[in-house]
Amino acid sequence: MAAEKKLLDVISDNKVPHYEPYGWHHWPDHPAVSFQFRRALGETQEGGGAVSECFQAASRMVPGDKESWHLEWLKVADRNRLRGDAAERDGHLRTAMNCWLRAANYYRHAEFYLSLDDPRRMGVFDRCEQMSAKYFARLDPPGEAVQVPYENGQSLSAYFVRSPLASGRQPVLICFGGLDSFKDELWFMLGRGAVQRGISVLMVDGPGQGASLRRHGIRTRFDYEVPVGRCIDYLEGRGDIDPKRIAVSGSSLGGYYSARAACFEPRLAACVSHGGNGDIYAHWAERGENYHMAFQIKWISGTETVAAAREHMREAKLWDVLGNMKCPYLLIHGGFDTGGVERARKVYECAKAAGVDVTFHLVGEDETGADHCQHDNPTLGQEIVGDWLADRFGIDQMQLRG
Repeated sequence: MAAEKKLLDVISDNKVPHYEPYGWHHWPDHPAVSFQFRRALGETQEGGGAVSECFQAASRMVPGDKESWHLEWLKVADRNRLRGDAAERDGHLRTAMNCWLRAANYYRHAEFYLSLDDPRRMGVFDRCEQMSAKYFARLDPPGEAVQVPYENGQSLSAYFVRSPLASGRQPVLICFGGLDSFKDELWFMLGRGAVQRGISVLMVDGPGQGASLRRHGIRTRFDYEVPVGRCIDYLEGRGDIDPKRIAVSGSSLGGYYSARAACFEPRLAACVSHGGNGDIYAHWAERGENYHMAFQIKWISGTETVAAAREHMREAKLWDVLGNMKCPYLLIHGGFDTGGVERARKVYECAKAAGVDVTFHLVGEDETGADHCQHDNPTLGQEIVGDWLADRFGIDQMQLRG
């Protein structure tokens, strides 16, 4: 069955750009890079780019060449940053905000394939954060770049954005990325959909992610209830959120992180796995040193080999702990996820057998959004997650007013 194949490893017989059940496939001979382009293209509809700029950048790239990938994304990122700054000086605030948001995501793309020792990497990441912070600060109410106290005097970088559609103490969604996604992308994946439904959002660089990894060297860990607990501590210290309505979501590898946290953190009122992952130890056993994201696995784990990274996450398994989860649980997974769907089915069946209040939404090709984390149509993913959360939080969306 095609949906069970690891599609990132499959080179299509169709050698021209074409549409697949999981979305637009731009470079058939380079499926992993095509996946990253599909990710960029999908996020345009959430403000993370412009369709024409994405195709313009792609048209100038050498297929599969990571240096050209970096340079072409950097060009459109710089162009949007400069245009946004000029628009701000001219008093054209909405244009400035749009440009900054596009630039933030383009800088994320530009950084993606740079080697870990490339001296350009941190400068590009800094620009990504600067653009995001400028955009969020101009929202109404203003978003905040915050530091969540963590361990050993270190903190986790995050953005807190309050919904403009509700007053008083709002419910809140804590969002984490996964293997390579970080807080600045989460707005396009889940954050914007939450605030559209009266839910505040805390988008966090957890251990092994974003600024936490790049600036502080904080590696990933199997017991993600610890960083999630620190985020809840931070939120409970604010006066604008409802401590009885705190949810957590994790995307991709983060699907494991969020589920693990909900098994051990009783203060959570809901949990979302935006991509089903129940056994990272077993999953990484399928990966070797030639895996296209092997560098990322080793980086987030602080190890020299994928095998050592796997040992670092030996305890990253849900099978014996899912019965501890007491809150409602949504597992959303693409029906043509590039990594397959059986791992998500196994999490669902295990949770169901353990008596968890679990909902499994497998997104099919006919509705689009069938790719990994709905990268081909992130709006649909946001709608599914946002509406499920609103229902669990008792939000009457018909009564929301801006």
